[in-house]
Amino acid sequence: MGITAASLHDASQRLLHQLVDYFEVDVSFLRRNDHDLGATILVAEWPPRQEDPADDPLAVVHFATADPTFAALATLSSVLVVRPSPESDEYQERIRQASGIPAVSLATVPLRDHEITTGTLGFVKYGDRAWATEEINALRAVAALLAQLQARVRAEERLRHMAYHDELTGLATRRALTDHLAERLTADAPGPVPLIVIDVDRLKALNSFLGYAAGDRFLATLADRLRSVSPPDHVLGRLGGDEFVAIMGGRGGHPPTVEDALAYAETLRRAAGEPIQVGGEEICRAVSIGLAFGDPGGTVSELMNQADQAMLQAKSHGGNEVVVFTDEMRRQNELRTDVELHLVTAVRNGDLLLHYQPEIDLLTGTITAVEALVRWPHPTLGLLPPGVFIDVVETTNLAGELGRWVLRTGCRQLRAWHALDPDGPPLGLSVNVTPAELITRDFASTVAGILTDTDLDGRHLTLEITETAIVRDTRQALSTLRDLKDIGVKVAIDDFGTGYSSLAQLKALPVDGLKIDRGFVHSLGQDAGDLAIVRAIVALADSFGLAVVAEGVETELAARTLVDLGCTRAQGYLYAKPCGAAELETMLAMQRFAGR
Repeated sequence: MGITAASLHDASQRLLHQLVDYFEVDVSFLRRNDHDLGATILVAEWPPRQEDPADDPLAVVHFATADPTFAALATLSSVLVVRPSPESDEYQERIRQASGIPAVSLATVPLRDHEITTGTLGFVKYGDRAWATEEINALRAVAALLAQLQARVRAEERLRHMAYHDELTGLATRRALTDHLAERLTADAPGPVPLIVIDVDRLKALNSFLGYAAGDRFLATLADRLRSVSPPDHVLGRLGGDEFVAIMGGRGGHPPTVEDALAYAETLRRAAGEPIQVGGEEICRAVSIGLAFGDPGGTVSELMNQADQAMLQAKSHGGNEVVVFTDEMRRQNELRTDVELHLVTAVRNGDLLLHYQPEIDLLTGTITAVEALVRWPHPTLGLLPPGVFIDVVETTNLAGELGRWVLRTGCRQLRAWHALDPDGPPLGLSVNVTPAELITRDFASTVAGILTDTDLDGRHLTLEITETAIVRDTRQALSTLRDLKDIGVKVAIDDFGTGYSSLAQLKALPVDGLKIDRGFVHSLGQDAGDLAIVRAIVALADSFGLAVVAEGVETELAARTLVDLGCTRAQGYLYAKPCGAAELETMLAMQRFAGR
């Protein structure tokens, strides 16, 4: 497991312990500089002082009022050695107050990030002692490694903060809400857990009349208002756009009752309906609220879906209403059971179809690749997308069987398209891989066999994996990914930004690209949080030398914003919906004709 901000102190203390033991010095310490605070802050020390003073003079030392030794740490660029002398009396006095040691000898080196001193690493010997060259060299070497580690941790924390905090409102993001709900729904947790989904009615009209900046100010003010009427143990979040979520806590360990939840939902509804001043205008917008109750042992997705269904019911009634999820709504969910009953037969009888969605070069408008997407012509429900049945595929152990069919069918079709235009740039094919397939030991050899059977070069195939697939069994997943690289197949992380990849994991993974989740792209150019996240992902991909593709592009504004950010490959309904092979072949033919 990589070092994080949470584990940095313990890891640093273990390192300092080893340095003290190896070099036989009396104390080793690590400090960081907070230039906004104007201070140097103690991160870790070894050995730890047994009884720190209540107001530890070494914990936080402000540069402006510090003695010359501590003041020098703000911009330290080389080794600093201090021994007992009249010039170091103030420093020696501070050490004596903190530790009781009357005099010490100090050697410290800076941790640097470009031209900025981010911290210091030091050795201390009691009394007036000289420093050996090997001790100074060791400090320099370890400080350089620590500086790199701290830079990586800071970058990871910045991305984590963006992932967990909505930039516009400061509320929890979808990912943060999902994590919190998962914890609340564990089998031994108290319940039920009331979940409230809040959707602003007719916000689009406000955006059209006053502009999106005014809409953002309205949402930020609304978030503050919802926060002001919510108890501190409740969790508020923003799912995106004009949709908010409230998760009720349990005061004194007692879960909220139905009456408590209804009363709180009504409080939110009334608070949201009060006028808000935006751009000199007094704006009133009602909200539609859905309320559902999750029992311990239930799933986050089920509870979110129930609350969302209730909210949509409230909106269909004209809005400004609270609706509780009911048994009738539950019966609608039972349609999933129908899907499960028929899916196994459909897979094994070959009743599924492949549709293809083009991936577009935003600079030239040409189709560079296609993503293969499975469809199911259900006997009564019509053509179903994979989102309706993919969970059933995984729970019924059909992932491998379906995956082999999709891969073989897609590769065979791609080879046929290559044959139609042998002199043109070869089209690429992307195929989604389930977590179950990725951790299958013979998956890479299965892919190699399909490539051989279809006479397709592996460099034209990209397999898309999710971040959660890597987390499930990291060791086997890494082994599979390396084997895929050996046969020339490319790998991309799908829905990037919604899972749990750390920078350390991303650096270690043998992948070629990232696909930005459509949730960050749908409102790109309108949502400041999405813009910040996509900018960070594009920069991250560039720093690791990875290709980046945006999913879910539906507006020209989103497309232009992507190009401005440096992402030039995308797919979405703005360009084409997933379609059958014949329809896509027509699109490819028109592209070849236009190029002549």
